[in-house]
Amino acid sequence: MNRFWITLGIAIVSGFAQAQTAAPYKILKTVKVGGAGGFDYVYADEAARRLYIPRSGTPGRILVFNLDTLESVGEIPNASARGAAVDTKSGHGFGSSKPVVMWDTKTLATIKTIDVQGGPDGILADPFNDRVYIFSHSNPNVTVINAKDGSIAGTIDLGGAPEQAVSDLKGHIYVDIEDKENIAVIDAKTMTVTAHYDLTGKGGTCAGLAMDLKNRLLFATCRNPQTMVVVNADTGKILDTLPIGSGTDGAVFNPKTMEVFSSQGDGTLTIVKEKSPTSFVVEQTLQTPPRSKTLTFDGKTGHVILITAEFAPPPPTPAGSRPTRGQMVPDSFSILVVGK
Repeated sequence: MNRFWITLGIAIVSGFAQAQTAAPYKILKTVKVGGAGGFDYVYADEAARRLYIPRSGTPGRILVFNLDTLESVGEIPNASARGAAVDTKSGHGFGSSKPVVMWDTKTLATIKTIDVQGGPDGILADPFNDRVYIFSHSNPNVTVINAKDGSIAGTIDLGGAPEQAVSDLKGHIYVDIEDKENIAVIDAKTMTVTAHYDLTGKGGTCAGLAMDLKNRLLFATCRNPQTMVVVNADTGKILDTLPIGSGTDGAVFNPKTMEVFSSQGDGTLTIVKEKSPTSFVVEQTLQTPPRSKTLTFDGKTGHVILITAEFAPPPPTPAGSRPTRGQMVPDSFSILVVGK
């Protein structure tokens, strides 16, 4: 064969390989907003274009930013919450604090506080019947609140410590149970657990959960082993497992691109492509700052938003004690925007 065609063929194959392994996602913007206090979950109100970031400490408060510019628009004071969620229909926001704080999303004014038991952690607003789910590692595992008036509709025992939850918008809530290696299924009408999908051997200590609503698929991101487990939402059948980074603490799904994002405390964002309802592949592992372990998704822009801060080296660990994390570097708290 002519050397020209051989060279051209090699170039084409090489170019195709590079295109296949291209890394389309990158950190588009980093905004250092500073401020004291710890942090856990971040929440994007896509419709109202606001970003909610709870900051624990004294005083605890929920910071509110413009979702498009990341400029501050205010805060909800006296709310030492772990997470936040908004019910679009009522225009009410809720923080997973104790007591739960309920606010007006237009004015950010506190409407009321709601006494709950347990230790509020994760949170989910479900538009199916306009209820907000407050999750706790201790009993009661779930407190269900009516978004319209803030009344308590009931509590649910999940049999373990819940982490992230998703709704199928048709009357089912799915919750990964961190200490039991399963996904609990809740009937939103009756507030009862109807199933536990066992992940034993495939994924343990699961802390992130995302859902493909169209194809009825759950994506549970787990820490031990470090896997993303793909599960049929109707049957609980495990369809696949894929490797992710260390210390996952959240997952989101983009229905437009059919991609799942898992954020990890080791400074990586794993992106998995759903090629078909039965075929999945790790598309990219994006390097992010360490401790960028929680995330939210903006469906309008297709951007993934993470939060992080810098930490000093940890102090020496005495014999027989658990390692501790170093102190947060003052005013290092930042918001990251990931996209193409």
